Amino acid sequence: MERLTEQPSKYKDLEKKSVEELIRDINREDQLVALAIQKVLPDIAALITAVEKQLKNGGRMFYLGCGSGGRLSVLDAIELPNTYGIEKGIVNVVLAGGVEHLVEALEEKEDDVEEGWETLQEAKISSADIVVGISASGTTPYVLETLKKCREHSIPCGSIVGNPDSPISTYSDYPVEVITGPEFITGSTRMKCGTVQKMLFDMISTTVMVRLGRVKGNRMVNARLTNNKLVDRSTKTLMVEMGLTDYEEAKSLILKCGNVQKAMDFIRSGKNV
Repeated sequence: MERLTEQPSKYKDLEKKSVEELIRDINREDQLVALAIQKVLPDIAALITAVEKQLKNGGRMFYLGCGSGGRLSVLDAIELPNTYGIEKGIVNVVLAGGVEHLVEALEEKEDDVEEGWETLQEAKISSADIVVGISASGTTPYVLETLKKCREHSIPCGSIVGNPDSPISTYSDYPVEVITGPEFITGSTRMKCGTVQKMLFDMISTTVMVRLGRVKGNRMVNARLTNNKLVDRSTKTLMVEMGLTDYEEAKSLILKCGNVQKAMDFIRSGKNV
């Protein structure tokens, strides 16, 4: 297997470059990311379709990862209950070293070949769920060995990797390989590979939430009212969607119902406020 993510950077003598030169070159490399993702959109669609199917049938999704990719998946998952009003536990993260140690960067846990499967067992993983492994190299032992166990137990798996023909892809039903080549800093996969991962997490979670009916038009009609900004946005959304003109009346209804979708359903029911 060719590990392009570990090949030397094509940029030399970085310490001799000016700020302007450094950011120009980083930006040049970053521009490769979206183009690389575009090449594998069919693979991404297949993965998302599989996730949608499992969740519609009452299953759960588990991101599985280490390092930068694992930590980025935590950021994606924790946003979903507030943004789309889904219950906690529908989208989860199995992070090497534990999500509770998110900020400690326990990189040595990448070599733990048992923890990932043990964590999934504690969550009562089953074939109704789906696991998405994340690894820039495509060889991370923590992810690879966990996916092997998932396959043994007929649990559907997807993966996101940064090298072609990786072992992790071999043990994935829905592999996604986004190839962006050597990093700006040799081997620093928190850069382009991290950007790929963030963009794919956005695609996966956003598309699945839309497909699950958590969005109307282009608006977050199931967002939870956790602060004044969200109350205001939800109030204005309700006014647009239902043709209301009285802001305070709409706000009162939003606060009573809890989100835009419930407020719209209330209005359509013909009940008195």
